[in-house]
Amino acid sequence: MSGGKLRIVPMEERHLDGAAEVERRCFPMPWGKEALRQELQRGDLACYLVAETEDGQVVGFAGMWTAFDQAHVTTIGVLPEWRRKHVGERLLVALIEESRRRGAKTMTLEHRVSNIAARKLYDKYGFVEDGIRPRYYRDTNEDAVVRSIPDLNEKSFLARLRRNMRLLAKESSAEESRDRPGH
Repeated sequence: MSGGKLRIVPMEERHLDGAAEVERRCFPMPWGKEALRQELQRGDLACYLVAETEDGQVVGFAGMWTAFDQAHVTTIGVLPEWRRKHVGERLLVALIEESRRRGAKTMTLEHRVSNIAARKLYDKYGFVEDGIRPRYYRDTNEDAVVRSIPDLNEKSFLARLRRNMRLLAKESSAEESRDRPGH
């Protein structure tokens, strides 16, 4: 596993192999490289980001669709050995910031009922539970929890976002210094 700084950047063609590997290792029914390539070709409707190391290794990626004033998170995946290092959180924050930049007023997503890590992350950022999609995940027929941030411009949400971003910056900085050789 590479150490050092991670950067969150827009996904490009050069990232497809790495993103497909993240998909393969994270999800029982991965989209695959060609589906990811098609997502990149959606233009302004889609936004896909990667978390990459200084040497270019893709360790996570996330995507969303935006239409009118709505953003929908389609996926967030992080390599197992990079989990619990705030990679998924950094990707989520980048999607939130980009959705606001694009003029979205709401953000939605789904996650597996059993995905406790996702539940905690989305709770931290103020996503509310809107309902359940029964048997949404075809591989196991597991239910999906539907969540949203009803107003991306609401003052209490923005205060929560800023507070979490400050904490995330401190935690990421501390982790990066621990990962440097000699520490």
